[in-house]
Amino acid sequence: MPELASVTISIGANKKGRCLMAQDTREAQRSELFKTIWGIADEVRGAVDGWDFKSYILCFLFYRFISEDLAEFIDEGEREAGDASFSYAELSDGEAEAAREDVTEEKGFFILPSQLFQNVAKAPDKDPELNVHIKAIFDAVEASSVGTRSEDDFKGLFDDVDVTSNRLGADLTERNARLAKIIEGIRDLDFGSVRDARIDLFGDAYEYLMNMYASNAGKSGGEFFTPPEVSELLARIVVGDRASVDKVYDPACGSGSLLLKFAKLLGQENVRVGYFGQEINPTTYNLCRMNMFLHRINFDRFNIARGDTLTNPLHWDDEPFDAIVSNPPYSVKWVGDEDPTLINDPRFAPAGVLAPKSKADLAFTMHMLSWLSSNGKAAIVEFPGVLYRGGAEQKIRKYLVDGNYVEAVIQLPVNLFFGVTIAVCVIVLSKSKADDRVLFVDASEEFSHVGNKNKLMPENIERIYRAVHDRSEEEHFSKLVGIEEIGGENSYNLSVGTWVEKADTREKIDITELNERIRRIVAREQELREQIDAIVAELEA
Repeated sequence: MPELASVTISIGANKKGRCLMAQDTREAQRSELFKTIWGIADEVRGAVDGWDFKSYILCFLFYRFISEDLAEFIDEGEREAGDASFSYAELSDGEAEAAREDVTEEKGFFILPSQLFQNVAKAPDKDPELNVHIKAIFDAVEASSVGTRSEDDFKGLFDDVDVTSNRLGADLTERNARLAKIIEGIRDLDFGSVRDARIDLFGDAYEYLMNMYASNAGKSGGEFFTPPEVSELLARIVVGDRASVDKVYDPACGSGSLLLKFAKLLGQENVRVGYFGQEINPTTYNLCRMNMFLHRINFDRFNIARGDTLTNPLHWDDEPFDAIVSNPPYSVKWVGDEDPTLINDPRFAPAGVLAPKSKADLAFTMHMLSWLSSNGKAAIVEFPGVLYRGGAEQKIRKYLVDGNYVEAVIQLPVNLFFGVTIAVCVIVLSKSKADDRVLFVDASEEFSHVGNKNKLMPENIERIYRAVHDRSEEEHFSKLVGIEEIGGENSYNLSVGTWVEKADTREKIDITELNERIRRIVAREQELREQIDAIVAELEA
């Protein structure tokens, strides 16, 4: 066994020599992994509804990831210090305790060797108290962060996984059997080395599972997951030509898929300060935090808060943000003017009116504009009604247009989102526009039909992005309109169909040719009639 001092001294050693797999190998690995993992998830859930069961699969995937990540982190430091055979998983818990403080400071959590997934997974079906031991491990992981900088990132992280729940089985034996199947299935997935892999297989698997669960769950799934193609479009629009950004933000972050697109698009190191988000749903809030870790975003690089963004925003000390993306809930109710203090809130006061109590869409929009930096950009998925409805929403649109904050409005195709078949739109906001016009883009035909959904393909994303980036006009696709024209008689209508004329796809008819054809038909008809009359006269003679 190694000396305990070596565990603490060399734990932060540089990580070098990581291999990069070939592209074809990566894609083959992904494809096989995705097929296998969904098969496992579908098989072991039994009679449990897939949407209810998702937290178990996703949580155990997370448990395996943090176990392997922590063990390889420690092993790597020890081996670089000269102990080529060191294995943290083989240490006794007592020996490992000496590393707790340093590991927790670096990683934000600590797991004893006996609690590592790889050790628990050796023979889970032989453990008659498996559910008790799993609960104790999850509690210990959370407790390891108490009193440290990472406490808020781990607090309640495993709350949605009740290993004593009747959903897992009618009795203890059945529940433990199902837990063992979950653990064995995830154990046998080939992720390779966590720290050698440059392709985020754990993170990709997590997003794949959420995609599949959302697809099968309908509306409830769509509430927390934005299709990756839409996420990519929004992130590209917001990033533009920038090679890096300071802080990215999503006030209704769901599972975090929109925020994480910046890591893939720019590289983690080019989101210099970090990732910020808020989520009201506790289950989704936990999914988002797990998703951050699984995409190798360390605890000190993200700040995901739980609460109602509109009435209790929790990032006052972090705003403004120079990159904001969001797919907030459509037309949800909020307190609105029932709270007389909100009209004086600096986020909403500039418009002079609050969004309707039955439709909070533009309240989210005003919040994001308020927290947008002077050189920042926001891309927000919106319910189409906000573009043309009257009343308070029209007044808010007037403020947005007259203030020259609306850079573009994009009409997306129908049936892109889970549980939402209508064609939603995207509003792009900026506080540093180069002109006083709004670009309208009709992208309603930019899709391919895949399965039972429509999907933005790479060429669709590129065409939409290029139009917004270049602010280019194209007949029947995009048009620039001055803000003065949008106001006045047009009542600040931002509906794309008002400004971009659709192509006339009806068959074009040559009237001259049609008249000639009719003349020939009439003449032929007269000729036939005369022939019939002659035949009848001959028969009667």
